[in-house]
Amino acid sequence: MKPYEDYARELMKTGAAFELCSSVVNGEKVRDFVNRPKVLAELGHNFSQYGKKICMVYGSRRISYADLESYILKVAGSLQNDYGVTHGDRVAILSANNPDWIITFWAVVSCGAVCAPLNSWWKEDEILYALRETGAKILIADLKRFQRIADRLDELPDLQAVFVVEYGDSDPLPNDDRVHCFSELTQQSSTAAMKVKVVEDDDAVIIFTSGTTGRPKGAVITHQAWITGLMNMGFATEVAVRMYPQVSSNSQPVVVLCTLPFFHVAGAHGLVLGAVASGARLVIPQGGFDPVAAMLLIEREGVTRWSAVPTMVWRLCTHHKRKHFALTSVRDIAYGGSPSSIRHQALARETFPGLIAISNAYGLTETGSVFAMNTGAEFEQRPGSVGRPFPTAEVSIVDNTGRVQPADVCGEIWVKGPFLMREYWQQAAATERTIKEGWLRTGDIGYFDEEGFLYVTDRQKDIIIRGGENISSAETENRILEHPDVDEVAVIGVEHPEWGEEVKAIIHLKDGANIPAEEIRQWVGEKLADFKVPAHIEFRSNPLPRNALGKLSKNELRSHSEPA
Repeated sequence: MKPYEDYARELMKTGAAFELCSSVVNGEKVRDFVNRPKVLAELGHNFSQYGKKICMVYGSRRISYADLESYILKVAGSLQNDYGVTHGDRVAILSANNPDWIITFWAVVSCGAVCAPLNSWWKEDEILYALRETGAKILIADLKRFQRIADRLDELPDLQAVFVVEYGDSDPLPNDDRVHCFSELTQQSSTAAMKVKVVEDDDAVIIFTSGTTGRPKGAVITHQAWITGLMNMGFATEVAVRMYPQVSSNSQPVVVLCTLPFFHVAGAHGLVLGAVASGARLVIPQGGFDPVAAMLLIEREGVTRWSAVPTMVWRLCTHHKRKHFALTSVRDIAYGGSPSSIRHQALARETFPGLIAISNAYGLTETGSVFAMNTGAEFEQRPGSVGRPFPTAEVSIVDNTGRVQPADVCGEIWVKGPFLMREYWQQAAATERTIKEGWLRTGDIGYFDEEGFLYVTDRQKDIIIRGGENISSAETENRILEHPDVDEVAVIGVEHPEWGEEVKAIIHLKDGANIPAEEIRQWVGEKLADFKVPAHIEFRSNPLPRNALGKLSKNELRSHSEPA
């Protein structure tokens, strides 16, 4: 077998599919692909060639690519012609995974507007903050999530219309002229006029990410960024196919189990955009993740690919009913959101007898997509690595003085490329702290080995990753500090065998106060999503430790924290 470098050169040589060129993005010179589409709508031109091929399976609904194309044109046309949505307008989506989520995304980016997916687990204050922050003109929401804010629409002066997904005649909706049923958009006879010219450096999506300052920040990602991200993935896949032909030896169609939330960058870019654009069949579970429901779908639909966070794979592979289902169709599993352990990987191979490849990838919301991936035999040899960076990704390991580190020496991971976010929405100072001279400072610690494989070893950012979901400790801390009896609080992550980490709050109460842990949990849960509520609470009788600058010493708290 030829080495990786030989296959990579073949694919990137002059005239080849992945030929590279120099491009200027946000004023910085970067590497990009010569033969890239210019806007996301170009990727949708393939839908007509897929015709009656099934695109989405959702309960009893089976939607073909021809149906998808028709729906997109109708929704885009109605948004443009009936509601005045035009270039740069923000359209927010607040919904669990379903076909209408995908239809909305493609309709929005096709008519030059900006899609703003909102976390479907957020509570009302979090939702309202994001809608106000983006100035969303239109909201597409499922009934369950819409009801969280239905009585507070007056607080959203920019919002001109709401379309409720899966709304039935018996479901109560507020007496507000702005509220409609989503089916009104798909039943319109008008189709998109596409009068607005869209170019590759136009904004395509705003995806919210947790930050150490507490409030979520909106990462603004352009058409070019997401197209480059898709081509990076295509390049990595083509290299893997040439190096490990057994991975593609089966000609069966690609059927993807969609358990990653569409509002996450991995779900939106990899599934809503990438899998659909490549003609895959998306199997979308109804409701939250359930191992038995997932196994039923794998068996019934012949799922071949599963992109998931390790927690989901762990829950399925340790379920007592796993041997009752035929799971042989699954050929590859792609991990994202948090690293997978060796034990996780062994369980996956035991549970899925037909498994050929396991992949691990690395990326952030701010990078628009993953920018390094490890798969095939290389993954078997280096299961702890996230792989080599993609061709358009420049990655450096840098110490705290800004010096680039040699192989096998840890430092902060910096990355540069056309796939990076343009900015944090309306947060110039936060953008300037994160991106310097085109380099995005990830806040993650890692190193390269002698052969150029990247390893991620730690996080600088004070983020807790629970089941692949990023949790800002500062946001939970700020909510707990609003409690009248709390003097100090530090929120940290503690290890958990299934979730990876859970939230723990270490609290010092005001003099004379005495409150139960459950009161703190209820207090946090009133304003924040359930996954941000501390699973463990420790009360300290003495003030919390601080360093010489007066900052909480979380490293000391972690090392001396009582068992969770």
